[in-house]
Amino acid sequence: MLQRTALICAAALGIASLTAPAKAADYPDRLLWGDTHVHTSYSPDAYLLFNRTSTPDSAYRFAKGLPVIHPWTKDKASISTPLDFLVVSDHAEWLGGPKALFAGDQRIANTPTGKRLIAMVQAGQSQEVARELIAAASDVGTPDADTGFIEDIDHIEVRRSAWQDIADAADRHNEPGRFSALIGWEWSSLPDGANLHRVVIMGNGADVARQFVPYSMLRSQKPEDLWDWLERTEKATGAEFVAIPHNSNLSKGRMFTRTDSAGRPMLAAHARRRLRWEPIVEITQFKGDSETHPALAPDDPFADFEPYGYTIDLRADGDRTATITAADYVRPALKTGLELEAATGINPYQVGVIGSTDTHTGMSSYAETNFMGKFPSDSIPERKPLSRLGGATGWDMGAGGLAAVWAKDNTRAEIIAAFKRREVYATTGPRIAVRVFGGYEFDEGDKDARNLAELGYRKGVPMGGTLSAAPDGKAPSFLIHAAHDPLGARLDRVQIIKGWLDEDGKAQERIYDVAWSEGRTRWLGTVAPIASTVDAASGRYDRSSGAVQLAAVWRDPNFDPQQRAFYYVRVLEVPSPRHSLLDALALGIAPAETGHPPAIQERAYSSPIWYAP
Repeated sequence: MLQRTALICAAALGIASLTAPAKAADYPDRLLWGDTHVHTSYSPDAYLLFNRTSTPDSAYRFAKGLPVIHPWTKDKASISTPLDFLVVSDHAEWLGGPKALFAGDQRIANTPTGKRLIAMVQAGQSQEVARELIAAASDVGTPDADTGFIEDIDHIEVRRSAWQDIADAADRHNEPGRFSALIGWEWSSLPDGANLHRVVIMGNGADVARQFVPYSMLRSQKPEDLWDWLERTEKATGAEFVAIPHNSNLSKGRMFTRTDSAGRPMLAAHARRRLRWEPIVEITQFKGDSETHPALAPDDPFADFEPYGYTIDLRADGDRTATITAADYVRPALKTGLELEAATGINPYQVGVIGSTDTHTGMSSYAETNFMGKFPSDSIPERKPLSRLGGATGWDMGAGGLAAVWAKDNTRAEIIAAFKRREVYATTGPRIAVRVFGGYEFDEGDKDARNLAELGYRKGVPMGGTLSAAPDGKAPSFLIHAAHDPLGARLDRVQIIKGWLDEDGKAQERIYDVAWSEGRTRWLGTVAPIASTVDAASGRYDRSSGAVQLAAVWRDPNFDPQQRAFYYVRVLEVPSPRHSLLDALALGIAPAETGHPPAIQERAYSSPIWYAP
């Protein structure tokens, strides 16, 4: 029955198949699900926080649906539905260093720092060692930087060996047409404890990856220097890179600024380079959701999804409270991009969105019912209240998300191409199927068409695209289809979030409900909240509540052909149990003791479509 439901949803969205490889088409007709952000024991923080056993091989095996050994419980662990692609993205900083150090690698163990850290771990102080590493990273490039500490642990040949292991594992698991194992790493810039991290992904194989060692923030904390290195390395090796910022919500107001790293006003050249290397951002993951915040969107009743208030600033005098500014969240960044485009001619924040996990267990577990925590010990409910790095608990982590990609085939090249054209979207974990097209010729009957994809590409542009002005100043319309995850909750509503520049050049936003489940009407422009059926005493909910599919053709009723604008779709599920409720029930404690609500509304975010007058 579940397979039949999935195929019905696939047909409605114009998907060739959800169960077998599809042949290449004239347009992207295959929906792929993946995770671009998985850490194994090669990441220093993962290793020091009790992930001593996961490897790139086990990470790919888990993603393929095979059982692996959990690094903490030593039990079998698996996911019920395999992924279509995965990126092992271990930190470039001290890559493989702690793993090599505690395996007795004399190149590190004989250094003064190495001897001291081994003694600390043997004394049960692994978390303190992890704090030292992260605090040292925060000071890179400042007079307080401990260069001796960094050099003792950051051995080039240790990093090269670990990188080659990672690249070789990806090649072994890559199966074009069935499963894509992409090679990547994380550049973990942390100036003054501000999260400026990027996951860097390449579309090539191990033969190209072996020609370099990943660029580390220990060489520079500045994104401009990362972009310089990417450009030089592409020219020297033939590599193809995409960089993906993540956790802007922890950036202390530095991720989506109006300036460069030196604080100078952003000029067109800088904006163009950022757009070149960073076409997409990670909008949701374990450490919170980065779409927006209630303080930045007071008129949005759904703006409070999985807030996360802790920074990664582990310096002794560091500020560990996350800021809430327009530079910390994606929707305000889209608005800032419109303003910068009006001033410079280039929009540096014309970005698509994906979700991923940022797991440090080597296991991409994103479902509320199968959430294995950010770190290995978080999979044990009774350990989740214990403080972690920065003060957050295991219950503060949100289970999710996933990267959804519209591609012609399941290959590295097709996935990278989809990232670059931004024909991708994010979910907070569920596999909600979403199609969005913008154009000028869509009519009401198109939402029921069986050839939705062919119709959408013929009449308009997909998510991630740009609409030029119509000669007659006509308002654009948007063709939208969404289908629920057959293994999850049904759908509450589909919304369009619009941002535009007003007559004074200031960016504004507005939310429109465009489709919703039966039993409610729109009054004064909004649809009433759907009732939660989650039973806090049992963790069950009514799986018949909500819609299996929602579709709409929506035309902007407030369109001004002279105003720059963007439009993206947000799809909301009906309320379902959060992982913390399920833990509370297992532990026999009150749900309120977790510090989180018993129910959440999972969601999908499409990449925007832009209107350029």
